[in-house]
This record gives sequence, structure tokens and C-alpha cells, in this order.
Amino acid sequence: MLQKAGLAAIEWSENWHIPPGDPGAAACLREKTLAQGAEIAAYGSYYRLGQSTNPERDFWPSLQNAAAMHAPLIRIWGGATPSAELSADDRAALAREAGTVSAMAADLGVKVALEWHKNTVTDTNVSAARFLEEANAENLYCLWQPTVALSLDERCAGLDLLTQRGRLLNLHVYYWKEGKRRPFAEGCAQWERYLQHVDPAQTRYGLLEFVMGDSEEQFLADARQWKQLLNNTHHR
Repeated sequence: MLQKAGLAAIEWSENWHIPPGDPGAAACLREKTLAQGAEIAAYGSYYRLGQSTNPERDFWPSLQNAAAMHAPLIRIWGGATPSAELSADDRAALAREAGTVSAMAADLGVKVALEWHKNTVTDTNVSAARFLEEANAENLYCLWQPTVALSLDERCAGLDLLTQRGRLLNLHVYYWKEGKRRPFAEGCAQWERYLQHVDPAQTRYGLLEFVMGDSEEQFLADARQWKQLLNNTHHR
């Protein structure tokens, strides 16, 4: 499918592709990916801060997979509570845990990237910026996606925030309207503006997701539109 779509990389998921703690399967998947002429953009774990009493033990199976497939980064989640509902103690605990898992990953040459997502500590620009300071972890970054609850200006400000701090990694690329998945072509104007806030000189991946109807035909159409937009905006 990647070859058919003309895409260069893929993020493999913990929930759908390689379960935690199976580095042999992760290494095998790496070889199959490379054999198709594609790169591995990330390992998408579902490790959530704040859910473990022993992060070193519970994060290791996911990190082990990421390292085995030579993923440049592992995705994690910033808890399971809206930032507005977090107490100072809760935030401090999440920050300590983020520092712990980031250090573990750094030892294996893997970057850690927080999802930019509702109902987590990165659900607003202000909370995300504050959390990166609180965690104070050199190996901790963020992914970015157009959070529906934020305005277009707020989304662009979030990109600026991450770019200025050197904390922006991959982009999750999709277009929603009124709470529903729509063809990416309908969101090209918005994405053209987003890309104005992303440094084209830095290597990162734009990862297509949330395809309308989960159809192959729509996925291929979205891929064509995304590549055309990148060419028009001098991104690669």
C-alpha cells in the first residue's frame, strides 16, 4: 500500500501491529518495511503517563520494541486527564515520570514524543509548554495534530511554540469538519497555513491518519493531495 500511494514511511502501532514485549516481531517488521523501500517513522505506543506505579518496568516492553525496529521515536500519551483538572501534585508526578521514560529511551537512542491530544496534559498550548518545562527532559518532544477543540490561530500558535523550543517532531495529518472525517483535499488550505509554521529544513514525517470511511480509495486520494501540497510548499 505504501508503494501504491507513493509514501516513504510508516508509523507502526502497538495496538494494531506489534504488541508490547515482542522485539523479535518488531525486528522482523523492520526488515519487511525496509524491503519495501520504506522507512520507519515511529513506534506508536499506548503507554500513558500516570497509569503505572513502576514506569521502568511497564515502559520497557514498549521501548524494547521501538529499539528493536530502530524507530527514531516512540510515541507516548500525556496521561488521561484534561490539563485543567490536574492538580499541581498530579502534574509534578507526570513530569517526573516523563523524565524517567525519556532517560530510558535516550539510553537506547530513541526519542520520546507526546501525543498532542485532548484530555491529556498537551490538550492546550499553555499546558503543553508548561509541561515541557516541568519535565525538563532533553529527550522529550511532541508530535502535533490539528486539535479540533482549538481555533486555527491557536493550532498555528502551538506549532510555533514547539518549533521555537526545538520540540516538534512528526505531524499527524488529517482533516475533520464538524466532528467527522473528511477528504484531505477539503483541508488543504488549512494545512498550507500549518506548513508555514514548520521549518522545511528539518527532517520529519507527515503521517496520514483518520481516512474517511477507512477506504483504500480515499487513502490513496489523500496521499496524492498531501504529496502535491508538500511539493507546492517546498516541503519534502
